Order: sequence, then structure tokens, then C-alpha cells
Amino acid sequence: MSKRLGWFLAGGLLVALLLAGVVSNFASGSPDGLDATARQGCTFDADDEITGGTCMLQQEQGHQMDGSPLAGYGIRGIDNEWLSTGLSGVLGVLLTFGIGGGVFWLARKRKSPEEANT
Repeated sequence: MSKRLGWFLAGGLLVALLLAGVVSNFASGSPDGLDATARQGCTFDADDEITGGTCMLQQEQGHQMDGSPLAGYGIRGIDNEWLSTGLSGVLGVLLTFGIGGGVFWLARKRKSPEEANT
């Protein structure tokens, strides 16, 4: 790997870690397009519980990963929301980078034994 590529990858990883660890805490708490569409037709109380109407959200069910340590954009067991969200983002970036790097390492073009001897 060339020195320039190494610096580029390190810089990209640093930017991704900063975005995931710090900037992710400033993401909007408002529902995105899919959530907003799923809420159409229902009324909600101050605790965001459905109080009436008919909407897709009433059919919502838990998913298999609900109890996982990283469910809900945070780390279970860490009470500080900012720290939990930031660490969750950093862990996600590191896992993604590690898995992606491993896949690229396995898929890289290797020299044949004849090319290695020259």
C-alpha cells in the first residue's frame, strides 16, 4: 500500500469517527420521511403514544435486534445519552471499517508464485 493511500484512508477514518462520535448527537430527533408517513392519520399525546386515528404505525412490531447492545442508536447500559450515541457511532464506524478492510484484504489481487520470484 502506498504512503498516500495510507494517509487518505487514515484521514477518511478520522473524519468518519468525528462525524459518528460528535456530529451524530446533533441529528434531528424529528421523524424522517418513512416515520412521518407511518404516523399520518393518527393522533399522539405528549408522551408520543397513539391516542386515536388509524395509521401504519399501529401495526409496528418489535424486531429481532431490539434487545441487542447497540439497539436504538446507543449502547445499552450507558445512561449518558450523548456518550452512548457517540460511542455507538464510533463502534459502528470501526466495525464497518474493519469488516470492509477485511473483505478488501481477502479480495485483493495476489501475485502468482512466478511474479513473486521476479
